[in-house]
Amino acid sequence: MKKTILFALLLTFTLGVSAQDQTKASKVKHITYKEFVKKIWDFEKSPESFVYKGKTAAIVDFYADWCGPCRRVAPIMEKLADTYDGKLTVYKVNVDEEKELASAFGVRSIPMVLFIPKKGQPMMQTGALSEQDYVKIVEEKLLQ
Repeated sequence: MKKTILFALLLTFTLGVSAQDQTKASKVKHITYKEFVKKIWDFEKSPESFVYKGKTAAIVDFYADWCGPCRRVAPIMEKLADTYDGKLTVYKVNVDEEKELASAFGVRSIPMVLFIPKKGQPMMQTGALSEQDYVKIVEEKLLQ
């Protein structure tokens, strides 16, 4: 009887935690080549000049699932997307799945992050930074 009650409690707790995890939707958006050209910059039509199509500043995180530094950056990107919701859009590009897009940006080392201010020119950063460094870039370069 004790085992049955314990099992029922454990099952209830496990299902409750799983349901909570599923209700928290990620604000980070995975983006494909086609979506990038449509939502961010159509570099096929205007390769010489950057013309941003978005309504908010943006970050594009080029990553791979197997990359340790990329896995360290992922929760930081989630936090930035939550903290600056409505002011900043955070996108992720899986370089293994979107080779053409990664190639278009010359991605040779990951993580590589493209920072796009609402107005002005984008900036690229290779390597994993600290959360404080990402926040500083967002505050000083993207949201000005």
